[in-house]
Amino acid sequence: MILVLRALGVGDLATAVPALRAVQRAARPGERVALAAPAWLSPLVELVGGLDLVPTAGLTGVTWDLPAPRLAVNLHGCGPESHRLLASAHPGVLWAFANAGAGHPGGPAWSEEDHEVHRWCRLTGHYGAPADPADLALTVPSPVAATGLTIVHPGAKSPTRRWPARRYAEVARSLVARGHDVVVTGSDDEAAAATWIAGEAGLAPGAVLAGRTGVGELAALVAHARLVISGDTGIAHLASAYATPSVVLFGPMSPGRWGPPPRAYHRAIWHGTRAEPGDAPGPDPHPALLRITAREVLEAADAAVSLRCP
Repeated sequence: MILVLRALGVGDLATAVPALRAVQRAARPGERVALAAPAWLSPLVELVGGLDLVPTAGLTGVTWDLPAPRLAVNLHGCGPESHRLLASAHPGVLWAFANAGAGHPGGPAWSEEDHEVHRWCRLTGHYGAPADPADLALTVPSPVAATGLTIVHPGAKSPTRRWPARRYAEVARSLVARGHDVVVTGSDDEAAAATWIAGEAGLAPGAVLAGRTGVGELAALVAHARLVISGDTGIAHLASAYATPSVVLFGPMSPGRWGPPPRAYHRAIWHGTRAEPGDAPGPDPHPALLRITAREVLEAADAAVSLRCP
């Protein structure tokens, strides 16, 4: 058995797909590849294909109820916590970034400058399992709603990555005028903001899908969508996985670290001067995000849709 750790979110799983596929190719015939990840990601894990899910909510309090793996692969972080968690499963071999403090001095050196997709491809490649950074595609699920929708997704994990709601409303209203069938998505916690945006944009109540879609339904929406407009968050990586035209708005983090693949129909907008190591503190959108105007988002949307090859 091979045990892989990636106990994070939607975007984290989507960006690890090329490396996961490299690990699958390294498996012996008939060998199980088990992914330790949150249970709520199960529908997305199924869309990757060929993985058994081992549910885990994080890095603490985990007790492995499985045979010692032949190989463990750390696609979670640079350690030491994640290294030690995998070591507690007693693998024969560990693939991970070098971390002497976790008793793993071998492996490649961690670099904060890596793009998230390339980081994990570099790791597996170091151990003789080359990965293709462009191998991001997920299985296309059946539609769960109308096809050809334009998805506006205003939410993000932290306030610093959330573009102002009034600007999303302006963009949504203008897209409707351009002939787009717009829906607003988000989590349960984002439903109120999504409802406000839809109202300001003149959308019907049924256009508010926030709080009404699990991760599987969200993937289906994106797979059959006309366009996705969002901040730097998980749905942007689903757009990359399904080659759906997208406009992604970046604030504290540069698209050089988390941006979409270099395709003409994926448009990343960033007005920052340096990439910060993570979400900036504070309750307000990052200054780089506030420099993005509704007009340039609409121009990028027009370009993304026009450049998508049929």
